[in-house]
Order: sequence, then C-alpha cells, then structure tokens
Amino acid sequence: MSDDATLDDFTETTEEPEPEQDSVRELFGLGEIPSDWSIESLANIAQIIPGNSPPSSTYNENGEGLPFFQGNSEFGHFHPEADTWCSEPRKEAEENDVLMSIRAPVGDLNIADRNCCIGRGLAALRPKTLNGLYLFYNLAERRPWLSRLATGSTFKSVTKGDLQLLDIPVPSLSEQRKIATVLHNVDQAIQKTEETISQLGRVKKGLYQTLFSEGYRKHNQFKSSKYGEIPESWRVLKLAEITSQIQAGGTPDTDEPEYYDGDIPWVKTGELSQYRVTETEQSITDKGFQESTARLFSPGTILIAMYGATTGEVSLLDIEATTNQACCGVVTTEEMKPEFLFHQLNYLSNHLESLSAGSGQQNISKGIIEKFDVLVPTVEEQDSIVRVLNSVDESISENESTKKKYQRLKRGLMQDLLSGTVRTTDTNIEVPDEIAQHG
Repeated sequence: MSDDATLDDFTETTEEPEPEQDSVRELFGLGEIPSDWSIESLANIAQIIPGNSPPSSTYNENGEGLPFFQGNSEFGHFHPEADTWCSEPRKEAEENDVLMSIRAPVGDLNIADRNCCIGRGLAALRPKTLNGLYLFYNLAERRPWLSRLATGSTFKSVTKGDLQLLDIPVPSLSEQRKIATVLHNVDQAIQKTEETISQLGRVKKGLYQTLFSEGYRKHNQFKSSKYGEIPESWRVLKLAEITSQIQAGGTPDTDEPEYYDGDIPWVKTGELSQYRVTETEQSITDKGFQESTARLFSPGTILIAMYGATTGEVSLLDIEATTNQACCGVVTTEEMKPEFLFHQLNYLSNHLESLSAGSGQQNISKGIIEKFDVLVPTVEEQDSIVRVLNSVDESISENESTKKKYQRLKRGLMQDLLSGTVRTTDTNIEVPDEIAQHG
C-alpha cells in the first residue's frame, strides 16, 4: 500500500451509507453490490478440485513426495503446516490454490504455498479469471453461508456440485487486487502479532523452567526434589500448609430462573483458560447464593478446575466472585504470594493433572489439591520471580489486545470492501508483486 492510502481511508465510513440507487443491485445472499460488478458462479471463475485420500501405505513423515493435507487440522494463519507427506498422491493442489475444508467443519480456508496432495476433507479452488486472494477473502466473508450448504447425518460436508452453484461478486481485476492488498496488509499485522505472542510464550516457558529450578537470586547450594533440583533454602510443603482455604464452589438450581442473572459474578471451569478472571459469562442473584453451596471468593484467590475438559487448569481471580462446584478456590497465607502460587501451579500443571482419576472423566479432588507439594522460597524471592513473570504476561496481554484490534478492523474492512460499500477505485494503492502473482 502506498503512502497515499492508509487503512484509515477505509475505516471512516458513515453508519448508514446511502449509495445512489443506480449504483447498486439486490442479489439474494449477497445484498447490495455496485452495478459495475458482475456476478459469476464459482464454476465459471475457478476450477474446483475435490481431494481424494491415497492409501495410508503411501504416507510418510520423512518429507518424501508431496506434503499431504487432509483437513483444516493442518491449517495455519495463511498456509497449511505439513507433518505428513505422500509418495503417490491421487489429487494435487498447486501453489496459490485456495484450499477449503469441505467436511465438518465446512468453510475453513488456507492458501497452498507449494504443490501438495489433498485428501477427502479438502477441495482446491484454482482461479481462472480473478485474483486468488480476492477469492480467498470473499469466501472467508461468506463462511456462515458455506456452512449452511453442508448436509449429512454423520458429519456435515459439501460437494463439488454445491460449490459450483456458489455466486461470487466480481469487480474489475484492478479493484480485486486493491481489495486483496488492503486485507492482506491487515492480515500480515495479525500474523506478526501472533508470532510475537508465540515467541513470548516460549520465553515464559523458559523462564518458568529457570526460575522454579534455579531461583531468582544467585543460589550456591541445591537439593533434589520431586520436581528436580531446587535451591537448598527452598521448602517443599503441602498446599494445605500454606493456604487458609481450599474449597469448591456451588451451582444454584438451574431450574430456578430467580437464582440467575443477578449481581454476583459466577465462574465456570470453561473460563479458567484465561490468565486472569476479570469478568464472568454468568451471574447469580443473592437468593441463588443464599440457597446454594456457592461461596464468595475474594480477589487473589487461585481457581483450579477439578474436573471436566479443563481439569488442572489454573486462573487467578481479579474480582470478587462465586464459582461452580467444579472450581476449587485456593486462598494463600502470608507465606505464599497468590501470584507466585498461580505461576507455580501453571508450571506444575502436568504434575497436578497426572494425579487426576476417573474412568468417565478426569477429576482432581479437594484432598488431592490439599496434599499437592509446592515450592516455597522466601516471600522476597517470590516477589522478584512474580515481577519477572508478570512483565512477560503483560507483554502477552498487550499483544493479544493489539491482535483483537486488528481482527475487528479486518472484519469491518471485509464487510465494507467485499460488498462495495467502500470502493478502492479512486484510491492510490500500490499492489505488491505477492498480491499480483495470485492473478
């Protein structure tokens, strides 16, 4: 994009655009589009190549043959990530083909960055007369509609015949390239932010390993523990020895509407995947609180998922809240800083989860949590370790906020540019070679 055109040029739109009547047309499923755009079936503008899985005997993990992709499980931000190759492919996609998931979930998209073998879960769309990146973004904008095309009782899928009937709005090739350029620039910003978040995650993992084995200050003497070598001065205590409360929450009767949608935040285990709990999806009333086993936990309480899909996950409560019965609230004494215990339990999460039991689902009892061994440095060293780890978490949080901002911008731009509500025709946008090579 040139200096003459910025992303701001495409975000300053009125809430209710009023296009001239002769500049738009109504089309079922697409809404209003400019009159100088055409409508083409996907069959007319792209070759549709359904995948076909080769015999498993032709698979390998040694990089022999072509990369083999079977579905959206291999999809990355733009390009799929290969971990399997095929020596005798039945169906091939070419570099720059749009790859679409055609079996549940339907409509996920990637772009082939090289020739590859595609299995039954994918179709390759090879543009004939339009820019491939424009097609990629157009299909991404209409993904919910693609999902509605899917049929099947065991699992949902779409056929080549379904895709052939899909209508695509087609502006001039010049405008296609400009639209793709704007959206691709935002996507690159999102991808770079994701890479930064991933890198920070690796840094944090390394810091966990160092700080919980070597400590923050320089230690000269070490001893063995169940978690490996630790500083000689550190103690190993049961959680029950450094906590004032270890207690599960409670769930008010779900058949009583008067118990819910009140003013008391109520945490569910599915919300423990976030770093800190600052808000909750549901709340309960004072009546629901009084007439159930729910308990009110104060900020600084560590929450541990005791059973279910999130067993062993840990979050730190930043607000006063209640929890459901699958959450265990842990309140520390003065010997243990809440944030230090929070970071340590995340570091030791595999050890904690390994103690779970149950044939139907994993679960961690209150008794297991009480007896769980934790490392206890001096409070001063705990504070130092927390400062280091929190600084990384703050950077991760900032980048996650930036990513969400870019994602919101992208959604708005896709709605405006792909519908023709905002035009690029009179804007000076430099189309880079990486966009032009897609058509």
